[in-house]
Amino acid sequence: MVSEYIIPTLIVIIIILSQSIKVVNEYERVVIFRLGRFEGVKGPGLFLIIPIIDKTVKVDLRVVTIDVPKQNVITKDNVSVDVDAIVYYKVVEPGAAVTAVEDYRYATAMLSQTTLRDVMGRIELDDILSQREEINKDIQEILDSSTDPWGIKVTSVTVRDVTLPKTMHRAIAKQAEAEREKRSRIILSEGEFLAAKKMQDAANLYQDMPVGIKLRELQTLAEIAREQNLIVITSTTGAGEIAGITEAVAQKKMKSGKP
Repeated sequence: MVSEYIIPTLIVIIIILSQSIKVVNEYERVVIFRLGRFEGVKGPGLFLIIPIIDKTVKVDLRVVTIDVPKQNVITKDNVSVDVDAIVYYKVVEPGAAVTAVEDYRYATAMLSQTTLRDVMGRIELDDILSQREEINKDIQEILDSSTDPWGIKVTSVTVRDVTLPKTMHRAIAKQAEAEREKRSRIILSEGEFLAAKKMQDAANLYQDMPVGIKLRELQTLAEIAREQNLIVITSTTGAGEIAGITEAVAQKKMKSGKP
């Protein structure tokens, strides 16, 4: 008779133990509710619960990636752009993530979309295109402060792409071309100013040393002399001398057969 009760008792004990023993991985935690009340967080590894009385909810502590879909945003300067981003977050307090919000994954994804639109709507287009790091930091701080009561830590936000309408592409190209033209004119003007300044300094130097201008003239004549088809005329050369030199050069070329 005793043996008849032992076998069913062992079966019941085995069933109870199978329901009581729980094992979770290193990156997981289990939130326990006992008769509907929050009891605590267990894990990782092996732990026991009371079957039927305890209810468990498993939470993943690994970093989660949210691909925020393209959001149509009107910037501060009334330009319509499409912006998408990537948000990285992780659960740091499993108890708050389960008890403070119904579905922390969905809530975080929706909050990311609205925050992205709000932040972009307060910024001008030029800042969106040139200040990505500052925008990423602002969005991260806003999301992190909003999700902190949920036990969630937003680790990083990256604005991935900003799509502009075709009309804005042409406007930006014209603006860039005008900016390059502006820089080129400024550089050319600065070069002319520096050249004029140097010429003024040289003129002042020649004025103080008249022999210097004569030496410069002789140096110029030496450089011209390297070209054998040129006639050098100085201020002391008369009209008759110029005509004679020109005729002599022409006859020399005819004798040599050169044009």
